[in-house]
Amino acid sequence: MASILRLTAQRAAPSFTRSFTVSAVKMDLVQDLYVNQLKSYKPAAKSADAHVGSVRTYSAPKAPSAPTLPSDLASELSKFDAEEPVIGGSAPKASASAASTAEGGESAEEYLKFLEKDLPKADAHH
Repeated sequence: MASILRLTAQRAAPSFTRSFTVSAVKMDLVQDLYVNQLKSYKPAAKSADAHVGSVRTYSAPKAPSAPTLPSDLASELSKFDAEEPVIGGSAPKASASAASTAEGGESAEEYLKFLEKDLPKADAHH
């Protein structure tokens, strides 16, 4: 009995169908021409050597070489032991004065004296 009621309920339900309308398609001549031109465009083929003027060729850097020890290590160590140690980076005065005069044309002491001089005071104009 329940199945009969179900069948009658399904038959009694109204059937809905969707319908839609389509308006007339508006033709756009300019847009059609533009799309057709885009579709037919074929870019010019580039040659394989097109990049030659603007790109440098890559070359891998050379592998570093391993440091080598001196062949006569004992003589090198004896030379190092014989040298006088330099404390505080002080060099002999003769080489220091030669370096300072060669660089600026005057010694460092003359330059410091020049800096310590009093500059002439400008007169106030009121």
